[in-house]
Amino acid sequence: MESGLSVSGRRPAWRRRTQRSGVARIAVHLAVPVALGLVIGGVLAFQAGSSNSGLIQVPLGAWVSPSPSASASALMAAAPATTLTTNVNCDIIVPANPLSARGLATPYQLTGTDGMTPAQSGCRMSNAVNLGAFVQATILDPATGALSVYDPLVVTQGTRPAVRPSVPRIPANAVVTIDFGFNGKDLFQVGATPTTLADANCVNGQAGSVFGQVSFCNGISFFDAVQKAERAGLLKVPSPGNSDDITPSGGDLGTGQECPVARNFEVAGQDLSDNVTARYVLNPLTGQTAQDTTANAGNIAGATLLISRGDNTLLDQFLDPVLGCTPFQAPDLANNDVPTSSPAIDEILAGAYQPKIAALVPENDEMVRGGHGEFDAAKTDMYREELGQAPISDQNNKTSDPEMYCQNIVDIQTPFLAANQTLLATGQSPVTAMGDNLLTFMANRLNMSFTSLGCQDFGLTDPVTVTRNGAGAAVAATFNTSAQTATGAVAEAP
Repeated sequence: MESGLSVSGRRPAWRRRTQRSGVARIAVHLAVPVALGLVIGGVLAFQAGSSNSGLIQVPLGAWVSPSPSASASALMAAAPATTLTTNVNCDIIVPANPLSARGLATPYQLTGTDGMTPAQSGCRMSNAVNLGAFVQATILDPATGALSVYDPLVVTQGTRPAVRPSVPRIPANAVVTIDFGFNGKDLFQVGATPTTLADANCVNGQAGSVFGQVSFCNGISFFDAVQKAERAGLLKVPSPGNSDDITPSGGDLGTGQECPVARNFEVAGQDLSDNVTARYVLNPLTGQTAQDTTANAGNIAGATLLISRGDNTLLDQFLDPVLGCTPFQAPDLANNDVPTSSPAIDEILAGAYQPKIAALVPENDEMVRGGHGEFDAAKTDMYREELGQAPISDQNNKTSDPEMYCQNIVDIQTPFLAANQTLLATGQSPVTAMGDNLLTFMANRLNMSFTSLGCQDFGLTDPVTVTRNGAGAAVAATFNTSAQTATGAVAEAP
């Protein structure tokens, strides 16, 4: 995708992203067995705000408080002033051979579009709160079905890594998919060589109409290989399991106690798989970044933890622990095989245990709309393919066309939140600027998703009423759990 392309008719990123008996979802091919208690403990430690001892944790993107915390203030004070304060788009330079082991270890470079420097554009990892980019690779060994994860490092163009990434050991015939996430509006892939993007099957929407915050490399080949490994019995995806902590919401849709997966309407937002779960550490004195590993965190004085937040992070690191569920994970090749998650692994689980009423990327998701805001079936299918989701069909339109997607988030998610509000209220909010606990955060997210998807255009009524404090954060919510039926059609832009 050429640098400098823009998308018209799109809302800013902050509007687009709102962003104990359970069977553990642990990857079955861990190179080194890890005690389940350690895995759960790590997730809970993150939830409590201390995922890495000694690190300052900064929430990013749409989930960041407008009132700077002490850690955020320290980060921004260390960052040079941005010349172009209104810029919301950046380029990311993809290294040559990004699907290879050496390519994975070669840092990606963040810079401005249209020839703007990082300083002119604000496209610097020290400004990750507003314009940070994250990259995450998921790796399949087709001979054994083993999965692993590696987070390639993103650096500001013109800087060196705080710690040079190590080259991971991957199988000779490994199939790799790469997911990109961004905290601004549109992130444009730029190849380090003229053939880099084509050689790696990189996809970022259509000419003149990029996806926006999310893009991919080699997703179709990866999920084809995953399905082949599953059919051969090499990749055995564990069950999501059930949880005694979940209160069934009942009703005709029969929502029960199954642990939710990424395609459950109980947890679906306006953008499915809208970011990655990769994390980096930042030296706030130099602006240099490093991979988030135990060694790096301990060797960078005053290091700040940069967290990319989206639906996958919400599910894996905030919601699952509260519900008594455990995310499907695989070894992190950059961090001594410590189990970790990724959007691709979440999609593998969701594909293997897809709900009967499944949430697939709908055409009214702003990331897959056309350049003038119109519904675009081809662009939607392009996005779905990179996630291993089925293309638009009469069958899945029964659950995930724009009209039915809206009906299902109303009729399925609302009763789920209402039935589990006491439990969810005990959970930490991903961002207190949106909600003071996990329940109010998710209620506010449902409220914003309803509006962003244009659900009111289908004759539906917003099922959640949110009470906000003076700063705009949700502090209470009430739910109307009456079933609704979508009618009519949205008027598409010309």
